[in-house]
Amino acid sequence: MPRFLLVFILLLPALSIFAQNRNDATVSGYVFDNESGEALIGASVYIKDLNIGATTNVSGYFVIPNSPVGHRTIIASYLGYKPFSRKIVLTKGENEILKIYLIPEAVQTKEVVVTGDSIPTIEKLFVKPVSKVELNAKQINNIPRVIEADLLRSLQTLPGIQPLSDFSSALYVRGGTPDQNLYQVDGTDVYNPEHAFGLFSTFNTNAIKKVELSKGGFSAEYGGRLSSVLSVNNLDGNRNNFQGDVNVSLLSGATTLQMPLGNLGSISGSFRRTYLDQTYAKYIDEIPAYYFWDGNVKAFLDLDDKNKVVISFFGGRDNLDYKFDKDAPSSLGFHYDWGNTSGSVNWKRIFTSKLFANFWITASRFTSLFDFEDVNMREYNKITDYSAKGSLEYYLSDQWSMRFGFEQKLIHGVLEEKFPGGKVDAQKHRNHSAGYFTANWKPTTDWDIEAGLRYDYFNAEKDFQNIDPRFSVKYRLTETSNLKFATGVFHQYVNRMPRLFFASIWTTADQYTSGSSAQHYILSYQKEIGQIYELEIETFYKKYNNIHQFNQTMLTEIEADRYDNNEPVFTETRGLFNTGDGESYGLEILLRKDYGAITGWVGYSLARTDYTFDGLNQGKSFIPRHDRTSTINLVANTDINKLWAEVFGSSGDEGNSNWLFGMNFIYSTGQPLTVPNSAYVARTLPDWEGNQNSISLYPTQLNTVRLPAYIRMDISITWEKKYKGWTLAPYLQIFNVGNRKNVWFIEYDNKLKDDKVEQEINTIGMIPFLPSIGVNIKF
Repeated sequence: MPRFLLVFILLLPALSIFAQNRNDATVSGYVFDNESGEALIGASVYIKDLNIGATTNVSGYFVIPNSPVGHRTIIASYLGYKPFSRKIVLTKGENEILKIYLIPEAVQTKEVVVTGDSIPTIEKLFVKPVSKVELNAKQINNIPRVIEADLLRSLQTLPGIQPLSDFSSALYVRGGTPDQNLYQVDGTDVYNPEHAFGLFSTFNTNAIKKVELSKGGFSAEYGGRLSSVLSVNNLDGNRNNFQGDVNVSLLSGATTLQMPLGNLGSISGSFRRTYLDQTYAKYIDEIPAYYFWDGNVKAFLDLDDKNKVVISFFGGRDNLDYKFDKDAPSSLGFHYDWGNTSGSVNWKRIFTSKLFANFWITASRFTSLFDFEDVNMREYNKITDYSAKGSLEYYLSDQWSMRFGFEQKLIHGVLEEKFPGGKVDAQKHRNHSAGYFTANWKPTTDWDIEAGLRYDYFNAEKDFQNIDPRFSVKYRLTETSNLKFATGVFHQYVNRMPRLFFASIWTTADQYTSGSSAQHYILSYQKEIGQIYELEIETFYKKYNNIHQFNQTMLTEIEADRYDNNEPVFTETRGLFNTGDGESYGLEILLRKDYGAITGWVGYSLARTDYTFDGLNQGKSFIPRHDRTSTINLVANTDINKLWAEVFGSSGDEGNSNWLFGMNFIYSTGQPLTVPNSAYVARTLPDWEGNQNSISLYPTQLNTVRLPAYIRMDISITWEKKYKGWTLAPYLQIFNVGNRKNVWFIEYDNKLKDDKVEQEINTIGMIPFLPSIGVNIKF
């Protein structure tokens, strides 16, 4: 057991006794949804007129320590809910425990929905960490989609987050690559979170309660990745009533069900499956027999006022059976399937009103199997991650609080490949231990200073140890504006080897591949405009060291580690990656509106990323394929009933039916690419079969030319009809409504005629005009 874990265990009783002996008035408790009983993450709770308060954590828990005694008014608010107000009397040494239930907001009759009991918009911005973005399920589902509502594609509409193409849901955050993002579902790490070769993510949006994405400068609680942290919390389940949600689209059918477990708690579950293999694939030869499914089950057990247990399971699988000729019984073909399985047990414990703890035991596994038996090719890839971790929050006073925790990971990676003439047999076991401590100091109501340290120990053939400092500061410039700064050092010990149309393979740091590191510097300005608009302007600089990129010429460099029956066997990562350094810097602007009939955001990012790798581009710096200089995003959603109410003072159809309109627009500078500088002819010998000369292209420097600008607009129209006890909502989605011919890549068709090279250039496009229909039913 790591030494830091023993220290935490020994300190725990002392901290509990110290907290219990404090003689201050304390206000603590939970904030819930009044209809479902769901704990609300990120709700604001304040003492009116004193400008002191707290934000609920991932469990919906809050603490306001050292509260002044006397008659006080508690205010609580959360986006989409009516403000809560309650008068209380605090006495010295008292611990006032509250259970606050917020009522979902009805249709507003005014554009300005902020009331005297609401938490000011600027206050909500102030408590939010630097570079953090929050979305709920409704906001995600309102964004027009590619057939399916998709979490990762929704995040791509925010400044600083780029896609590689229409065919990829992977996130490139502030110049980083997808393997530099940490994905967590209910506290469990998830690897390769994509379906359909990257076209969709594995997150079922109907099962999501809250999404939090940190684009950089995140606290010492998180590590192991260089760029970002995406935390997904699924629904705990309705604790009051049975509730269901069914969605049917051209691609898939999905359902989410929730129900109470008596007085013990609640349970929720969701399942989604595509059915192209049962419909189109049976009649259209070009569509292969392919489908994916995913599902999750989550049980919330309310043992008593101080102990709660959450049990969560998630699984998903893609399955492809491909035949080169469907009509031929003996046609060549291959089978390929891949997917994730994860589970966790989370114990939430209130030791005292000021000491809150979360403990997890988690397991995550990703596997893929490719079998092309006709040509004797087979590949099996697996990565498993077993973790035990704890996170404790201690509220010493209204000025001081701290968070500390530990994590112990056991990682096992397997790659087995069999191919004509050789095989790969790589199995690696890794231990990753980590501990962190963060202190938060609020010397006045205008300042919020946080400093932390994270220690990582990664055990492989070569051991790696690092101490990462993290620091952030927030300052209230005026009553309507904030200034923030964050910096930190981050380390990563795993790398993903991307492959087109195949699941990525994960490798780890070892004697051949060192760990990677990055330094973040972020400056942020926030402004409240007209009480309901949020303006955020951020500039960032990110420095990379020892980052890795797949070596495209590895086959000419790798050497066999041993031989079996005269066939080479490869077991190590030697020669697999090129190693280099890089930097990313840019400016991001986000104007967001979450209230009223028209909601959404406008975003702009100006950024640049430069890499320098040994053995690439003659050692000169170059911009990577995912670099985009300028990007503009516009997301707008209109609720017709609310718009009618704002204009005429009442809803248009007495609330029984409603029209919802959505629009998503994106403009982006074209991606860079490498073009050929010259061509040469390789002549064959006269006795070679066919006696055909070949044409080869010689490239220029890497990525010096850009494709045409990327432009796309998507729209959605939903008609929502409410019946007694259930709601029907058919919808129409149109992706790329203008049928813009956005270029994916360029293909060269070279021919040799009269000893001269004739070249024809063809552009390969992305997704064209694509309409889809579906229906959502809630009951």
